[in-house]
Amino acid sequence: MNKTPQVHAMIVAAGRGSRFGASVPKQYIVIDGQTLLQHSIARLSKSDEIAECLLVIASDDDTAKGLSFDLPTWFTVGGSERWQSVSAGVEAIISKGARDDDLILIHDAARPTVPLVDINKVIETAKTELYGAILATPVADTLKQAQPQDQGNHKESTHYIARTIDRENIWQAQTPQVFRVSELKNVLDYISHHNLSITDEASAFEHLDLPICLVAGSRQNIKLTFADDALLVSSIIKLQKISEL
Repeated sequence: MNKTPQVHAMIVAAGRGSRFGASVPKQYIVIDGQTLLQHSIARLSKSDEIAECLLVIASDDDTAKGLSFDLPTWFTVGGSERWQSVSAGVEAIISKGARDDDLILIHDAARPTVPLVDINKVIETAKTELYGAILATPVADTLKQAQPQDQGNHKESTHYIARTIDRENIWQAQTPQVFRVSELKNVLDYISHHNLSITDEASAFEHLDLPICLVAGSRQNIKLTFADDALLVSSIIKLQKISEL
């Protein structure tokens, strides 16, 4: 195993963020004078482990290349599904000379408040793992599984509680997620070959029963998904800037 793996950072920014409800892709929502994408790259730039960042963008994206970032950036075009975008990014990183035992760090553009200590912690953990590691937090809230019931002519179903889910050993995944280059390529090839659906890169490893280490992260590292998340994200960004003065 490579004792000093290089870390290749990637942000997947090819999605539309439809749940946010804005007229522009979510990664280009402006908060405190910068886009979410710029804020997220700024967070990664705090780590001495990260020298540059690959941005995976949509084929019709004319915005990203016109922005300024706190890291040197380069670009490749993603696909219609997230895993296709990640796969395109992996191929681009490999073509640029990444070694099998190097690490690929994948971060969401919509997580602009990940603390530096968490970035470094998940990288250091991944260096000791055969496959990789991800940031995550233990679930704190009581979880309810819903049972939808059709209300006749109403456009939306009404949901009722079906059961309470035992939250012991349940974690909420975050990013960055960090994996060995060759292993990430192998599991994404498997996903493609078997036409499987995944919601994050770690779940690709789960399909093959390959262990990925959970690294406890901060609850500051929220993902901007809905419009009312923006106020909280803005507040955290401002507090982080103050704390780093």
